[in-house]
Amino acid sequence: MGGKMSKKARIPGLEDPSILASGTPFRVNDVEALFELYMKLSRSLVNDGRLHKEQLQLALFKNSKKQNLFADRVFNLFDVKQDGHIEFDEFVQSLSIFHPKTPEADKITYAFRLYDLGHTGYIERKDLKEMVLALLDESDIVLSDDIVGTIVDKTFMDADSKGDGRIDLDEWKEYVARNPSLLKNMTLPYLMDITLSFPSFVLNTEAEDLKLEG
Repeated sequence: MGGKMSKKARIPGLEDPSILASGTPFRVNDVEALFELYMKLSRSLVNDGRLHKEQLQLALFKNSKKQNLFADRVFNLFDVKQDGHIEFDEFVQSLSIFHPKTPEADKITYAFRLYDLGHTGYIERKDLKEMVLALLDESDIVLSDDIVGTIVDKTFMDADSKGDGRIDLDEWKEYVARNPSLLKNMTLPYLMDITLSFPSFVLNTEAEDLKLEG
């Protein structure tokens, strides 16, 4: 296949891979592999060359069909233009948050934004309850409303040190420091080396034709 430059020119957000890599833990060859992954994903499900919510969910969780509030929140945060799809630079940036080498402080702040469903700058009870229900559903666990309410109450008792009925970022940082398991979903080990995690994308003939210039 020819016309590499014209193919790259049609990809929204595509820059020199070294520029995209510079602000993330990814290496240049990781960004090149992510480009191949982006191209493959953007042609799946909805074949329009753009990355939609279900396709991002496929990249993050290897599952595009199950309703996933966590994936929805990731998508909404990184769909900066709110145009219903993620461009390549947004794709790289979004995945970088989940890289094992991303500083924990960045993961904590991002997790706070994930839980702040109402975009108020605080985690409120209704936000936490919705996220707890989503996480239980993800694990196929069904609990009564009373038990879910107890979980929410206990969390607020532990985290809401100011007692104002909402959790601010400082309170969240203190709470996560005492409960580090809250960040387990914020790291995807396979991002440590994309070129090993997705060898079929790197070695595929069509992907080679689309590979970025190093």
